[in-house]
Amino acid sequence: MSTSEFGTFSFLLLLLLATAQLCGYLFTRLRQPRVAGEILAGLLLGPTILGRLAPSLSHAIFPVAGATGSLGKYEVVLSFLYNLGLLLLMFASGAETKGLFSRENRREVIWLGSVGTILPFLLALLVAPLLPLGLLAGSSGQRTALVLVIGIAVAVTSIPVISKILHDLRILHTRFARLILGVAVLEDVVLWAVLAVATALAARVALPLRQVVMHVLATLVYFGIGLLVLPAVLRRVSRTRWNPLARTAPIAYIVAILLAYTALAAALDVSLVFAAFLAGFGVVVADLDELKEAIAVVSKISFSVFIPVYFAVVGYRLDLKNFPLLMLVAFLILGGAVKLLSAGLGARLAGFGWLDSTNLAITLNARGGPGIVLASVAYDAGIINAQFYTTLVLVAVLTSQAAGAWLDFVLRRGWPLLSPQGADTAVEPASDAPTLAKSDGMASR
Repeated sequence: MSTSEFGTFSFLLLLLLATAQLCGYLFTRLRQPRVAGEILAGLLLGPTILGRLAPSLSHAIFPVAGATGSLGKYEVVLSFLYNLGLLLLMFASGAETKGLFSRENRREVIWLGSVGTILPFLLALLVAPLLPLGLLAGSSGQRTALVLVIGIAVAVTSIPVISKILHDLRILHTRFARLILGVAVLEDVVLWAVLAVATALAARVALPLRQVVMHVLATLVYFGIGLLVLPAVLRRVSRTRWNPLARTAPIAYIVAILLAYTALAAALDVSLVFAAFLAGFGVVVADLDELKEAIAVVSKISFSVFIPVYFAVVGYRLDLKNFPLLMLVAFLILGGAVKLLSAGLGARLAGFGWLDSTNLAITLNARGGPGIVLASVAYDAGIINAQFYTTLVLVAVLTSQAAGAWLDFVLRRGWPLLSPQGADTAVEPASDAPTLAKSDGMASR
């Protein structure tokens, strides 16, 4: 890349990052998820809006954007930043998994997780074969992988979005927050494993059954080792005398761990998305005090620079010229209803009252970042087509907005998120509700 080309690309990146940050800020001022604003930034700069209103200007900023949607000679570099943002988002999600399963919450988390996750997933698997899958399928033509993706899309809950919503509303310390995050962690671990199987099937569609089975087993083994073995290895390696990197350059050490996980996954032909999630999980479960600040710094930089670029490119990819309105409405209503009823049933079986169950169900219905990651991974693997990709991204955004708006409404009314019999109240005392509701944003992811 010449100096002139690098300067042009720097301007392109400046536009993406600045627009994503500006739109994200405006959305937080409107008490909406920041991620929705960042995706809107990509829509504004992409072929859907700028490419249609000012095609010559769009072509000048994004070469051949108006014709094919490709970013031309800058495609490789921007794709690198897109994938780096995706990996850092998954790393941050994995790093949210520490200390959520205390004994007082275990029974409720099991009920919410089993009924609220497994039930909608199984229902989706049963109903999916009855759907017109040809209208949803991508280039791989892998029917089983597509059915698995539909099941995940119905059942998934967002860790990053929920965490930020709870943080901004100043209720991250409550039992309600611990229950939600505990369930979200269990869901994500299980559903990412299922998505790993789906992508493995899509990648091996033309291979013999034996090779498909071996690849799926390799993926599951990698997941199992990443969950059960590598955190203990990391703890031991990080504390040895011959490893000064953890003490002298903890941020570099964190990045090195992420790169090591992804390199091993690439060698085994396992999706790098799952490697990044397991890297974050391993680092936080290793429970090393000297790395906690480094994790926070890496997350802060990621959410400030790389993750907004990722979501902006997600918005750029959205094709609203052939907007699948009927598909969106159908999936939003049916998928949302299944998830809400399942999570509500799990809450009732766990012993919560009707208002408690409503709060838990609406919050667990937020797809957020994982819903968008699911859409991106499935689309890149050829499991789903562009129309279904657009549908999944919009469903993730709309369900996250609904969850944030509902929690804000509950707090403003002074209602408890959990009844006194079941846990803490959202506000202590009730007169604090307006104060809690005054934070500057609903959610950043």
